[in-house]
Amino acid sequence: MVSKVTALAPSSTANLGPGFDVFGLAVNAFYDEITLTKKKTFGISIVTDDNIPTNPEKNTAGLVIKNMIKKFKIKDGIEIKIKKNVPAGFGMGSSAASAAAAAFAFDRLYNLKLDGNSLVEFAGMGEKASAGSIHYDNVAASVLGGFVIVRTNPLDIIRIDPPSNLRMCIAVPKLQVPKKKTKVSRGVIPKKISLQDSITNLSNATSIVAGFMNKDPELIGKSVKDVIVEPARQHMIPGFAKVKENALKAGAFGVTISGAGPSVIAFSKSSADLKKISMAMKRGFKSAKTDCQTIICKPSIGASIKR
Repeated sequence: MVSKVTALAPSSTANLGPGFDVFGLAVNAFYDEITLTKKKTFGISIVTDDNIPTNPEKNTAGLVIKNMIKKFKIKDGIEIKIKKNVPAGFGMGSSAASAAAAAFAFDRLYNLKLDGNSLVEFAGMGEKASAGSIHYDNVAASVLGGFVIVRTNPLDIIRIDPPSNLRMCIAVPKLQVPKKKTKVSRGVIPKKISLQDSITNLSNATSIVAGFMNKDPELIGKSVKDVIVEPARQHMIPGFAKVKENALKAGAFGVTISGAGPSVIAFSKSSADLKKISMAMKRGFKSAKTDCQTIICKPSIGASIKR
């Protein structure tokens, strides 16, 4: 019997512009690592060197494990060791990566053989700890890898293999982010939208799906246009307009906010001058007196077991 399992899950970008709460893409920029160890004494303990809650109720991985223990009537105690690498609060699916790795590790530890939808559903429960409510876009990407489309009621995740030459440049600004950043950034989204804006976003979102189906990075990038959420959120990111303008001038196909921000993501392909795009984004943030870290990345596989 296995008594210990370590799983890795990747960072992710959600929305991809017009696909708000529906699209997610796993990216190989960062990975969270979760080790689950069976213990004789019933209960959940969390071990970490990172500045994150160790109360299972307030920890994304802890909440996932708590729900899975209850659902599958597990009698063991479980120690959760967490190594955070995905920066928290920057629109890279940090809480989702921990939740995805926890669900994947638990499935392996108890040989449950859960399907993808079930794993995503359990991982989604962890999002309550950080976002205050369940969202599946980041966790679905982190669990399954590649590009995902989330349908709910009932939960149904559609996964598409991304083009092998799709590349992203992500600029992560060095900013203080508010504690409940996802909640704050959801609060600025308009409650009512015009029919024309809805049509614009719908046409762009469907074009993104066509781009992934046809393995066409240019169509994906040129369809990453959001006229609803991005305009409402961009004031929260210093220098956003300049970062976007610079990246497009440097050859990016499309630029948008990564998830709830403040990271900004530019879409391109492997043959482009990705360093040039990254440097252009850096200059954009500098114009607003903000430093940033830039990462050139590509789509990632989903959660996996560390051997």
